[in-house]
Amino acid sequence: MPGERKWYVVQTYASYEKRVKDDLTQRIKAMKMQDKIFNILIPTETTIVVKDGKSREVTRKLYPGYVMIEMVLDEPSWYTVRHTPGVTGFIGAGTHPMPLSQEEVDRIMSGMKKSEDAPKLEIGIKPGDTVRVTAEGVRKGFTGPVVEVNQKSGKVKFRHDMLGGSIIDIDYKDLEKI
Repeated sequence: MPGERKWYVVQTYASYEKRVKDDLTQRIKAMKMQDKIFNILIPTETTIVVKDGKSREVTRKLYPGYVMIEMVLDEPSWYTVRHTPGVTGFIGAGTHPMPLSQEEVDRIMSGMKKSEDAPKLEIGIKPGDTVRVTAEGVRKGFTGPVVEVNQKSGKVKFRHDMLGGSIIDIDYKDLEKI
């Protein structure tokens, strides 16, 4: 239906997503398109990356090179978006932009919300790696190969040879990869 608010996806030059968002925001004001172009979104997810025993929060683009725009598609709004520096075109068939389905929008939005509420944990340890316990206590200095990594809980199981090949379950923060 013409005049209906929908989400569209535009392709940008590599790593130009933020610049396109900022430039388009300025163009919307300058060209008085606030009643046609409403939201500009760069879908991202937050991940906690653990490397060398240190954790840091990293925000990653879910779809590098793409920006989502909520708008009423007509000739002036299409022109405003299409001629924004860094935009290479709309996603769609030929010259006809295709809106995202509501299911697609809901899936992307809920993925971003989950990421904000509970960032995904990315541990730089995988089965087969050799680790050493760094935490103070009886197990400090124990080493062995990783058997299992639980990304959700942050627990790592590794086999320690000095205890008869027993499996030790320990928090990733207390380990270092060797």
